[in-house]
Amino acid sequence: MFKVERPAIHPYIPIIIGVLSVALSAIFVKLATADAGVIAFYRMLFSVIIMLPIFLYKYKKEVLLLSKRDWIFSAIAGVFLAFHFILWFESLNYTSVASSTVLVTLQPIFAFIGTYFFFKEKLSFKTLLSAAIAIAGSVIISWGDFKLSGTAFYGDMLALAGCALITTYLLFGQDVRKRLTLITYTFVVYSISTITLFFYVLLKGESFGPYPGADWFWFILLALIPNLLGHTLFNWALKWVSTNVISIAILFEPVGAAILAFYVFHETLSASQITGGIIVIAGILLFVVDMNKLKDKLFLKKT
Repeated sequence: MFKVERPAIHPYIPIIIGVLSVALSAIFVKLATADAGVIAFYRMLFSVIIMLPIFLYKYKKEVLLLSKRDWIFSAIAGVFLAFHFILWFESLNYTSVASSTVLVTLQPIFAFIGTYFFFKEKLSFKTLLSAAIAIAGSVIISWGDFKLSGTAFYGDMLALAGCALITTYLLFGQDVRKRLTLITYTFVVYSISTITLFFYVLLKGESFGPYPGADWFWFILLALIPNLLGHTLFNWALKWVSTNVISIAILFEPVGAAILAFYVFHETLSASQITGGIIVIAGILLFVVDMNKLKDKLFLKKT
């Protein structure tokens, strides 16, 4: 039996806000001077600390209801999220904001494969076409910045690996999120991710501090805006939408990141980046227009 369960607001609205929030992530990371693992650790640690009072006040009992499967999937999601941040943040040391963000947001390539095999989700021709258009636009954005050798190529490969990891994180979250409240799921996953990053930094011999005051400012902003606002909104939306929907929307992130990088780091916006941005938006709009296909994913749940 099915029943219609509508969220308080349309899931696309939080997803749009989330995309705008995560677009700031690369800028904050590049402004910080700490190592990639340290930046990721403090990003997650401050997120957990900020969430802790709300979790303890209202949601702590829900943790006792988690099944073994939920714990395993949440742990996997947390570990993959941690290493996504490590690889992506490290890539920003070798390649441009535009290239790194483009590659790390090519999630539909992985998401469509994952949701097909794990959740048996059907992929319409329009879905595949819209993804192909958006991905083509993402590639065009940084066409002039891609290099086939040297440090830029190494940075590109790190970003691509980070892309695969964040998609896996979303796929495992899609399964667990349907059974847990947003706060509980997010707190558990972020806590596991923080612990993973702590041991990573420890084993790497990187310093937990001290750092300049500006670095602490960027750490906190990373926790507040891309994490607690951006990623938490994505986690909220996973209850009603597929990972594919979020992956397509996140393709808009390189557009915002490239514009910000132009003003903050004076990274020039080329004609190919502008053209690619327009194509990315066109692909996203084509996907959104396919409302008939998305209806079941957005509002129908098994009871």
